Amino acid sequence: MKAIVMTEVGAPDVLQLRELPEPNLTAADQVKVRLLGAGVNPVDTKLRSRGLIVADGPTPILGCDGAGEVVECGSDVADLKVGDMVWFCHGGLGREPGNYAQYTVLPAAVARPKPAALTALQAAAGPLVLITAWEALFDRAHVKAGQTVLIHAGAGGVGHVAIQLAKLAGARVCTTASGSAKADFLRELGADLVIDYRQTDFVAAVNEWTEGRGVDVVLDSIGGDTFRRSLEVTAHYGDVITLLDPGNDVVWKEARNRNLRIGFVLMLTPMLVDLPQARAHQGEILDRCAVDLNVGQLRLHISEVLPLSQAAEAHRRIEQGHVQGKLVLDVNA
Repeated sequence: MKAIVMTEVGAPDVLQLRELPEPNLTAADQVKVRLLGAGVNPVDTKLRSRGLIVADGPTPILGCDGAGEVVECGSDVADLKVGDMVWFCHGGLGREPGNYAQYTVLPAAVARPKPAALTALQAAAGPLVLITAWEALFDRAHVKAGQTVLIHAGAGGVGHVAIQLAKLAGARVCTTASGSAKADFLRELGADLVIDYRQTDFVAAVNEWTEGRGVDVVLDSIGGDTFRRSLEVTAHYGDVITLLDPGNDVVWKEARNRNLRIGFVLMLTPMLVDLPQARAHQGEILDRCAVDLNVGQLRLHISEVLPLSQAAEAHRRIEQGHVQGKLVLDVNA
């Protein structure tokens, strides 16, 4: 099979197209999937440039997101059969090979039925960002109707689905982005207020929007000064959820004075340690999102589909910071 192998830690050019043997089932509860699409996420670029989380694993193939067709089932698999179309978030961290390849093997419980309204290439864009946004908004912050939510980097992979999920829950949403094109895109997704952070101070804009009260929930995917200043725009007893390490230089006085609840989301945790219940819950999240995707209440924006051989180019574009929504690799192109 064709696969993109991370030959060493470094720049995008370390991603090389190779011919490898197809993987085989090694357990009765596994399925083998012929991949059709692989989503590309910022975490892939970080693993490539900094090193895999599990450095002594098998062949280093990146890519957590995948979608394709089941071609073989283990003897204990009851809920899937050959020919079923599935989507999932699995592998790509070093412990198991990822999805920049034409075939993969994974636990059947992790592979969920693909939303019927989406092609496999479209579905491959979804699992990691949908699970991340859901866990942040609902499992951590418990967003509900009538609340106000600030979502940073709204045009990104996590941001653009988080806006839609928060709106579906009945919340009012403001978001940060840069440029008029992204602003128009985010308004189409339902954002009530779009703040061009290059032109406007988001702290002043959010406090004006909420009449000085602050938002009930902040979803931070930028970190650094953005995280620190977000504490100033969160309402008393509110929630700040971050996808990143805030660092050692955060002054927590404002957060304490406001009685804020700080939450962390790393949806990859169940792949790093054995947490069957967490994996099952993430599967349930995909099933719930599939319902909204199938009826058109939720959509995944794909900025471009690139052939597998251009995985390095996909990484370059993400690192340049200009991707709107998601990039997907067509593993058979």
